[in-house]
Amino acid sequence: MAAKKACESFSKSLIEDVHKWGCMKQTGVSLKYMTEFGSNPSDRNLLLSAQFLHKELPIRIARRADELGALPYGLSEKPAVLKVRDWYIDSFRDMRNFPKIKDMNDEKEFTRMIKAIKVRHNNVVPMMALGVQELKKGMDPKIVYEDLDEIQQFLDRFYMSRIGIRMLIGQHAELHNPNPPPHVIGSIHTKMSPLEVARNASESARAICLREYGSAPEIDIYGDTGFTFPYVPTHLQLMVFELVKNSLRAVQERFMDSDKVTPPVRIIVADGIEDVAIKISDEGGGIPRRGLPKIFTYLYSTAKSPLDEHSDLGTDDRVTMAGYGYGIPISRLYAQYFGGNLQIISLEGYGGSGTGTAMLIERTDAYLHLSRLGDSKEPLP
Repeated sequence: MAAKKACESFSKSLIEDVHKWGCMKQTGVSLKYMTEFGSNPSDRNLLLSAQFLHKELPIRIARRADELGALPYGLSEKPAVLKVRDWYIDSFRDMRNFPKIKDMNDEKEFTRMIKAIKVRHNNVVPMMALGVQELKKGMDPKIVYEDLDEIQQFLDRFYMSRIGIRMLIGQHAELHNPNPPPHVIGSIHTKMSPLEVARNASESARAICLREYGSAPEIDIYGDTGFTFPYVPTHLQLMVFELVKNSLRAVQERFMDSDKVTPPVRIIVADGIEDVAIKISDEGGGIPRRGLPKIFTYLYSTAKSPLDEHSDLGTDDRVTMAGYGYGIPISRLYAQYFGGNLQIISLEGYGGSGTGTAMLIERTDAYLHLSRLGDSKEPLP
């Protein structure tokens, strides 16, 4: 039925073209190559970059459009998912209709187009979350999340691909900046301070908490202020923001009616030998062991969803404290995109206080491991 609806909106030849391009092999690009290539954003390099994207982006976009039309459990037929597929097919058509890029005038027009495509896809994640929510409403309550591995695997592939597409578009677009900040090459900061990014992300998350609850726990950040390493600041900003936002909500809701002093959320940035680690700790109640696997699925959230079928996602860019059910799993994908990872460890129960008195311990620690990217030659997804 989803394929039939797509055919009603788009020509048969376009749908066939989507399928053909979706079967082609995509080409990975390493961050090291992006850095070296982008360090000299000459007209020749910008032209070569645009010509590469002109061939590569339709393949990646077509793959996702094709897969969106063949999802299990009727997910493809949900209105939100149909809308997302329309966006991908529209973007594929725009790419295919764009003529060969021969000179810098073509390159400038192409850059304008892919920037517009990136904006068109801004709300893909919440819209897909709405589609999953629509699916959950009609599911048999007896179905457990472990039975929906196929959807979980698709969404992991889908969101990872989206990260890659936006990285390629963003990197090319940013190379047009005539006055880039020092040590910045496109989207990549060769001397990024993780402590500074964590501080900015934390302030943003705390502002959201203040808006939602009227108060917010303090945030203590520890680490070497002089430490820097190559990374993409926007990616780290997103990951820390999501994790801190979750911690603030857990602490705020646990202590909002308590006479006890609200404990702070603690962030530690560590410069390790193999990677950079960021630990985010809170005393917001912990997570039962049986619930830990669920936090990395897209069909689970501990909060009421702010989405409904009447949400105007095209104009509403407000950020809520929680409820979409994708913050943690997508944060892990952002970490994995560059070879890192995200782990969540929860401690729940009673332990010794050191004075012979038992005390209740309910805390959650999120460990964000970030790969050092300076010499990475591995092709990105």
